[in-house]
Amino acid sequence: MLHPNFVFLGVLLQFFGGLSYFLDTLKGKVKPNRVSFFLWSLAPFIAFTAEIKQGVGIQSLLTFIVGFSPLTIFIASFFNKKSFWQLGPLDWICGALSLTGLLLWYFTRVGNIAIAFSIVSDGLAYLPTMVKGYHHPETENHWLYSLGVVNAGITLLTIDTWNFAHYAFPLYIFLADAIMVSLIKFNFGQKLQKVINT
Repeated sequence: MLHPNFVFLGVLLQFFGGLSYFLDTLKGKVKPNRVSFFLWSLAPFIAFTAEIKQGVGIQSLLTFIVGFSPLTIFIASFFNKKSFWQLGPLDWICGALSLTGLLLWYFTRVGNIAIAFSIVSDGLAYLPTMVKGYHHPETENHWLYSLGVVNAGITLLTIDTWNFAHYAFPLYIFLADAIMVSLIKFNFGQKLQKVINT
């Protein structure tokens, strides 16, 4: 187990990953899906609040930075007209389902349920960007997700109380970001498509 202060290193790395994506958004090099990035900022902030109430402590900083970076990227997408992804039916459906998850949390107000619904909501927000990463990896920046995997891995290695409140969100981020890295950095979607077409 790592010392809990290693969480700060993970958060710092995640910050630089978010900064890279933020700058690429301003330059129009990447095209963030606004539905995903808006919900990626909302759901983690709810989970962060729930984690604080559940006594998670320093590990909750992962959840905070996972919400903060997408918020800055969402805002940046309005400053360059070339830097946003055209939204389709899947984006709106996943966005609506994601917001439904957040509403269900609102009515329950139970810490672990809030974390669970935040994960479901965040995961549904991932779907449009995963589909985009599968078909158009060039519209994404892998650093946000690559350093997210590192951040989540570090956070998981600092946990000494293995209960849902402590490990659920970091584990989810680790898996979701690993999928995004495979799609963007390693072009898994493109390679799979070639195999399917042969």
